[in-house]
Amino acid sequence: MLRVVSVTRKPAVKADLIIDTVVLDHEARQQKSMSLFGENGTKAEFASDKAPNLKDGDALKLEDGKLLLVKAANENLLKVTAENPLRLVRLAWQLGSQHALVEATADALFVERSAALEELVRGQGCSSEAVERPFNPEQAAHSHDCCHHDHDHGHHHHHHDHGEGCGCGGHGHDHSHHAEHKHDHHDHGECGCGGHGKHDHHHGHDHKHD
Repeated sequence: MLRVVSVTRKPAVKADLIIDTVVLDHEARQQKSMSLFGENGTKAEFASDKAPNLKDGDALKLEDGKLLLVKAANENLLKVTAENPLRLVRLAWQLGSQHALVEATADALFVERSAALEELVRGQGCSSEAVERPFNPEQAAHSHDCCHHDHDHGHHHHHHDHGEGCGCGGHGHDHSHHAEHKHDHHDHGECGCGGHGKHDHHHGHDHKHD
């Protein structure tokens, strides 16, 4: 059995290298490993460390350099429309909160056909019709296979240079004014005073001890 060595995206696919076509639904196009069976009898094995997110028109490059063209299979879907675009927006929010797979186009939403989703669509004042077409749902935010978590949360850089019991919280605040507290007679290391405001404790007493 042949082995898939890489994925070739649609713009780079060369027609003269295509030897067969594999028809895959949206779920299969996300699989990290699978056995492939071409329409002309070609058999191949695919394995990857992350979801390939295959699209209609992409190709799978085999170890001999030939290509298997990927064709998106027709699936049973609901085409959802509404006279008021705001209703579609609200429905999309509801679908997202339920982690439903949704494909969004300029004038319609496409979702998997089910009685529960049909009821939800009606409840939001939208219309639906059964269709058969390829399904290309949006990549969900909670899907971790197709993205790397290299998010730079710069706004969370809190500088906690406080004593362990000061209780001030210190979330992004500039506590430089603490340096201006002149407590010559008392050390507020962990007193919990909070230090909010400039407390000038110069009492005017010059204690000279021989």
